[in-house]
Amino acid sequence: MASERNAVTTGGQALGNREMDVTDDVMLSSEEMDRLYAETLRNLDEGSVVEGRVIEIYPHEVVVDIGYKSEGHISKAEFSEEEIQGLKVDDVIHVYLEEREDLQGNLILSKEKADRMKVWDAIEEQFNQSDVIEGRIVSRIKGGMTVDVGLKAFLPGSQIDLRPVRDMDRLIGQTIQVRIIKMNKKRGNIIVSRRVLLEEWRDRRKKVTMDALKEGEVLEGIVKNITDYGAFIDLGGIDGLLHITDMSWGRVTNPQDFMNVGDKINVVVLKHDKDTGRVSLGLQQLTPDPWTTVSARYPENARVSARVVSITDYGAFLEIEPGIEGLMHVTEMSWNHEVKHPSKIMNVGDSIEVQVLKIDEKNRKISLGLKQLGPNPWDNVDEKYPVGTVVSGKIKSLTDFGAFVGLDEGIDGLIHISDMSWTKHVRHPSEIFKKGQKVDVVVLKIEKERQRLSLGFKQISQDPWESEIPAKFPVGTLVDGAVTKVMDFGFFVELAEGIEGLVHVSEVELESGQRLDQVYQPGMVLPVRVIKLDAPERKIGLSVKATPSEPVPESAAPATSAPNTAMEEALKSARKKGKKSADSPEEGS
Repeated sequence: MASERNAVTTGGQALGNREMDVTDDVMLSSEEMDRLYAETLRNLDEGSVVEGRVIEIYPHEVVVDIGYKSEGHISKAEFSEEEIQGLKVDDVIHVYLEEREDLQGNLILSKEKADRMKVWDAIEEQFNQSDVIEGRIVSRIKGGMTVDVGLKAFLPGSQIDLRPVRDMDRLIGQTIQVRIIKMNKKRGNIIVSRRVLLEEWRDRRKKVTMDALKEGEVLEGIVKNITDYGAFIDLGGIDGLLHITDMSWGRVTNPQDFMNVGDKINVVVLKHDKDTGRVSLGLQQLTPDPWTTVSARYPENARVSARVVSITDYGAFLEIEPGIEGLMHVTEMSWNHEVKHPSKIMNVGDSIEVQVLKIDEKNRKISLGLKQLGPNPWDNVDEKYPVGTVVSGKIKSLTDFGAFVGLDEGIDGLIHISDMSWTKHVRHPSEIFKKGQKVDVVVLKIEKERQRLSLGFKQISQDPWESEIPAKFPVGTLVDGAVTKVMDFGFFVELAEGIEGLVHVSEVELESGQRLDQVYQPGMVLPVRVIKLDAPERKIGLSVKATPSEPVPESAAPATSAPNTAMEEALKSARKKGKKSADSPEEGS
């Protein structure tokens, strides 16, 4: 049945010949004519391709006679523009017979399906023989591309090239060679591959190239692909990797600054593995290594001109010559430590003069400096700020351990937290200073080699522990103070601003079972007596124990017992409060 459908019937021609015979022999009977006509109809099977003769060409359709009892009408849309322009009445064309009669009795023909069946036969033969065919990429669809190989075929994205194609749209309109790898005539599916051809071609060239490859050999290659880490070079069937670190003796941030896809370049074979097929290439190896003579050309302390090529938070990289770069740390840019970011001083592309500070040929590092081109303010700091001098400055920054004061261009000093107050226990410098505040300080110590200057703020005033505090709080003094902190071993009492004394637990009278924190709380004001004062150690010992009343003369003594002192009354009140506080939970239970 399939052979009958694919066969081209010639019903029209057969009938024409019979009619000529009838003309020659008018003696044919009507029965013979009916037999000949029925024989013609038997050859017109639906689903077959037959020949037809163009009998009329209208603006929108073409009328075709296939020797049937009625003519077929084919839309002009099924013809190409070239076919329509060359089409004439009486031309013989191949058409596909879809139906001999539809519901209205019309003959249904198709020029497009006839062409398609002819192409299917040709494509099927190419598939069976694994032929290489040409096709034109016409559009992009989900998962791949549509290719016109006479019929619409599907080219999966994975079969376009040896590596994933990022921009498939650029391939639209190109004519490529492919091979049919799968087809289903019944479903009308054709799948093609370009990759299988590229793999075959690559494997053939790869074997030839790999056998002839030698390490150290200089070859010409074509830049095939560029990545962030390097470029792949086609050496003729083999792709070698030119890593970014082997492109130049200097810094390479973008391989595209050195080459473009399609460029022809010379490279050195650094290493190749025949088993894995991996080839490592080099470009910088074509020129001498500039680091071999860098010490002779750029000795330490030499001044050189360099170009800023990169800026980071911690410094800037400068190119002295192609392949030779040095780092200028942010601390080497100015004697003034106020440089927060290198971009405040220089920009990428600037050419500046710098000084070579240190060369490390082994690790290919050069340290550069800018501030060394000017005078170092630390060279005469001891003459300008001798120890004991009172100077003025501005608070530049605060840390947990102190405050930095800017004195002069490039000179900063530190006020340690221990040098901020004679009497106050400073927990953080922000309790005393604010950033930007102007202060007078005393120079305490100079370390030129380490570029350190120690300053004192409390030294501006006299130490109150030398005379003021001993005179104000001699032993035996009774004074009112506020409890600041209660500990297991006692509690602290503030006698005056910044001056505290300790009431040791041995100097407290507690009732049995009472704790210090039950009787004394921070903020409580009570009278205390100075029992010890150690000025060198800056300590004051206090007591809340009542002292015996001085004896009263017998003539002056009243009949009743002597009244308690003010301290005794205060202590009694405190104990009662403490006892009440201790008993309250039991009462409420």
